[in-house]
Amino acid sequence: MPVSGFPPIAAPHARLLILGSLPGRMSLERGEYYAQPRNAFWTIMGTLFGAGPELPYATRTARLADAGVALWDVCAAAQRAGSLDAAIDRASVVPNDFPAFFAAHPHIRLLAFNGGKAAELFRRCVTPMLADASNPVRQVTLPSTSPAHAAMPPAEKMTRWAHVLQN
Repeated sequence: MPVSGFPPIAAPHARLLILGSLPGRMSLERGEYYAQPRNAFWTIMGTLFGAGPELPYATRTARLADAGVALWDVCAAAQRAGSLDAAIDRASVVPNDFPAFFAAHPHIRLLAFNGGKAAELFRRCVTPMLADASNPVRQVTLPSTSPAHAAMPPAEKMTRWAHVLQN
């Protein structure tokens, strides 16, 4: 089934871009990034940036933007059955327009991938289209906040995210 993503959440002064792969079913239904209540994303953002799940979505996203944190997905669209990243059909991936995004957000210095699939899709589908390799954007793959990534306890996910995003 074809799935289309959301526009980025980003202020012009953003310095950090957190990238997922593609919104899941519940996120698509609600029109919100990381809407699945068992996903640890907003809990982590609450601890790090005061953008926790207890706040209205618009407040959470505004707090991230104010903190210089941008949020987007690698895929603008792709075929996927269900919500799991593993079900994304690689051949169907249409990446977001990262050259335009980086031109409009020149202060981005860190790409933080929410899980290995986002990192893999970015390197395979986006890196080849980025002509300006001189832009010093560091990339780091963080543990997926998805409840499907249950092998790592939530406290360990928090520790790893905090270590990268607070340094």
